[in-house]
Amino acid sequence: MKMVNKKSESADLLDAIHTPRSRSRSDVFIIESLTPADECVGRLEGDTISHLLRLHGKSPEYRYVRTRSQFIEAVEQFASSNYRYLHISAHGNHHGLCTTNLEEINYGELGDLLAPSLEERRLFLSACSMVHDDMARKIIPKTGCYSIVGPTEDIEFTVAAVFWPSIYHLMFSANDKAMKRAELRKNLRKVSKLFDVDIGYFSFSSSAKQGYAKVVLKHD
Repeated sequence: MKMVNKKSESADLLDAIHTPRSRSRSDVFIIESLTPADECVGRLEGDTISHLLRLHGKSPEYRYVRTRSQFIEAVEQFASSNYRYLHISAHGNHHGLCTTNLEEINYGELGDLLAPSLEERRLFLSACSMVHDDMARKIIPKTGCYSIVGPTEDIEFTVAAVFWPSIYHLMFSANDKAMKRAELRKNLRKVSKLFDVDIGYFSFSSSAKQGYAKVVLKHD
């Protein structure tokens, strides 16, 4: 597609025994904001992902937003939902994401918006040109999220429409109660090779100077 109590994932033992916020729910909250042209032809990633998740017995929450204020409201709804996984689908660039009505939200602002709600959760980011070090630097240390995952290269909607459902299918087929780091990285490698997409996996790290660790899963 174009356009704090912080826990480190470096500890395998803790990762194996810790269940993120026992009251949180192993489900996906989707926030999407695309272009009017995307809307006209039904090019909506969130619909596709939601359908797959419901087949898995999940109860995804899907919010399509067009303005900055609607985006903020959707983030607040995610915060109150106790859902463990946030999926954002939008057009982006090297500075941040853009809503349908062309209001930009830069990485610093996005980190501020997500800080109250993303601790010990995972962010899946489907937005071109957004998954890189500057994004991770401004979001992960501030929010304390476990990880941010997304393609490091621009991908077409036709790829995204099968790429993301494949990840969720593999993860929830393996364990519908939690997404463990090792399983997530294993399945990301599978999807990367299947769809020829390089995937960035950025995770919180208390030992790294920048506050996060980075792995790029190459498809070749």
